[in-house]
Amino acid sequence: MSLLKTIDTAPTFEPVEKKPDADRLIAGDPVFRTWAQDSSRSEPVRTGVWEATPGTSRSIKGDTFEFCYILEGVVELTEEGGTPVIYRAGDSFVMKPGYVGVWRTIETVRKIYVVVG
Repeated sequence: MSLLKTIDTAPTFEPVEKKPDADRLIAGDPVFRTWAQDSSRSEPVRTGVWEATPGTSRSIKGDTFEFCYILEGVVELTEEGGTPVIYRAGDSFVMKPGYVGVWRTIETVRKIYVVVG
């Protein structure tokens, strides 16, 4: 088993598709698609590609740390009590454990993610 993993940014296998939980949906009818591509043996670290169609929902990280690299689209994140931040293709950011805020997908967004926790 190789310890080197390439993340396929245009996977051809079927994603897991879901919608935000009703208590997190703020506006629109967003759909989330996840192409999970790797996890550590005990699964605290997961990587892959995630996509969201336009809409607004609450993002609650709990004990999870997440690194994101935007491949395409536009998203606005507003941390609770903070000011909105726009991310576009080529941008990256981290949502640390305890993060609570609003995730607004302006244009369908696709990102590489690395989740720890």
